[in-house]
Amino acid sequence: MSLDLIIRNGTIIDGSGQSRYRADIGIKGGRIVEIGRIRAAAERVIDADGLIVAPGFIDGHTHMDAQVAWDPLGSCSCWHGVTSVVMGNCGFALAPCKEADREWYAKCLEAVEDIPAEAVMAGINWTWETYPEYLQMVDSVPKALNYGAYIGHSALRMYVMGERAMHEKATEDDLKQMTARVSEAIKAGALGFSTSRASTHFAPDGSPVASRIGDWNEIHQLTTAMTDLNAGIFQIGPDVASGEAQRACLDELRQVALRSGRPVMFGTISTRQGVDPNPWQYQTQYIDDTVAAGGRMYGQSTTRSINALFSLKSYLPFDVLPHWAEVRSRSLEEQKQMMRDPEVRARLVADEAGMKPRDSEFQGGGMATTDPKKPDYTNLFAMKDTRWEDPTVAELSQASGKHPVEVVLDLMLANEDQIFVQPIVNERPEDVLGILKHPRTLATFSDSGAHVCQEMGSSLQTHMLAYWVRDKQAFTLEEAIRMMTFDNASAWEMPNRGLLRTGYAADVVIFDADNVRPLMPTVQRDLPGNARRFVQKADGIVATIINGAVAFENGVSTGQFAGQLMRGPLAAAS
Repeated sequence: MSLDLIIRNGTIIDGSGQSRYRADIGIKGGRIVEIGRIRAAAERVIDADGLIVAPGFIDGHTHMDAQVAWDPLGSCSCWHGVTSVVMGNCGFALAPCKEADREWYAKCLEAVEDIPAEAVMAGINWTWETYPEYLQMVDSVPKALNYGAYIGHSALRMYVMGERAMHEKATEDDLKQMTARVSEAIKAGALGFSTSRASTHFAPDGSPVASRIGDWNEIHQLTTAMTDLNAGIFQIGPDVASGEAQRACLDELRQVALRSGRPVMFGTISTRQGVDPNPWQYQTQYIDDTVAAGGRMYGQSTTRSINALFSLKSYLPFDVLPHWAEVRSRSLEEQKQMMRDPEVRARLVADEAGMKPRDSEFQGGGMATTDPKKPDYTNLFAMKDTRWEDPTVAELSQASGKHPVEVVLDLMLANEDQIFVQPIVNERPEDVLGILKHPRTLATFSDSGAHVCQEMGSSLQTHMLAYWVRDKQAFTLEEAIRMMTFDNASAWEMPNRGLLRTGYAADVVIFDADNVRPLMPTVQRDLPGNARRFVQKADGIVATIINGAVAFENGVSTGQFAGQLMRGPLAAAS
């Protein structure tokens, strides 16, 4: 038998957690057909001597719902060994949607997930109204990655209730219609249903997003649609406004898990910001207790802090201040010239004194730029590399004897690409490690496709390999790969992915374990409408193979787009 592709002489870490071994992998028709010492011929052979061959990484928490329509690469996830993603998280989706409401949906995505509305409207050929029609679009467009999707609560509520969704309780008829739409979506291939109770999630007018207007009875009713079908996952952005609010949210969530019988997922975080929600140990114990009571529940974790990024080319914490706004309205070169002027610098420093002091309110989503508080300079880092060991602006200020704002100005004038990092949650590496070590948490929470102008989480996987495996030796390579492949495939009930086994989809990443690492993020204007975003690539990913096609080599697209729509079990079986 002639094969399409053979990966020869690689060190295989198969995703199961078992020890590595040397072997070849034979691929034909998008599937792995042989593992061992292969003698057959092939159209192409990749020599993986000295390299790790692993299943492609799976990221279950992204917001690429709009991006999939215009970006066949699936960036930035594509550059970090990711082969499959799940979108539609936290209740934010683009379907179902009436034609008259398209711009409103786009503005909601911008308000919560910092995806420029002009990019959404310019980049999408909006051909759908219903959720099954949206999945048809995803299925039809060229794509390098595999995509699965949830139906989102806010989108569903706005579709059924119109403007009432933003301020009214659902009627029995509303609930009946929404429940029918959830069933329709699951049957068409949605992987589940998602919602948000997060106090940081606001609509464009500053009111809570639609899902937050719905009560817990509504959530129970909608998840019952999945119970009746015995299919689908429930994902939620929980309320972490305070410890009390979080406890109340988690108590309700336990009842959803026990009543529905469906898998439940939520973000498990630690934060020092404001009033500290319950420590991560409380959250993981809550998961354990729910499972002991008969529920199915997972926590989702990042592999590092979740950050707001600031730079001269994107946002700065001071942009809304009067003198800063005047400077920031100019071209880049004019800004730098003004920032060198002693009188202008004095006004910029003076402006900072008028900022609101930090308070106990948790800031996330777009709030870090639309309603900024005075920066905590002990928690604002001048990024030098990606190893989580950068100096703070406070430290640089103390060493130089200059005001922190002057330090920021000097660094930007020395390097116009200088990035400043403000950790929002998961600030302490030791807390992140504790969460990742828990057996019921999933290494998946990149938010890839969202917060594109102020965050960058798409390097989750290469950070795991470089920082926690190679630098800190907190996990073996076998453990880390299992966490990012088989564990995630199992949690999202993805058959035939997440392992290197004969008969499985040929989703494979080949990388150099000694050199894999995320690169520094940069600001690019590569979104539709020339909108800007942060972009982060990686070193050490030699090849990414998706459904048997070599999609990327050394970070460069080959132009092969063999990605698939990953439909849920009911649609896949039909």
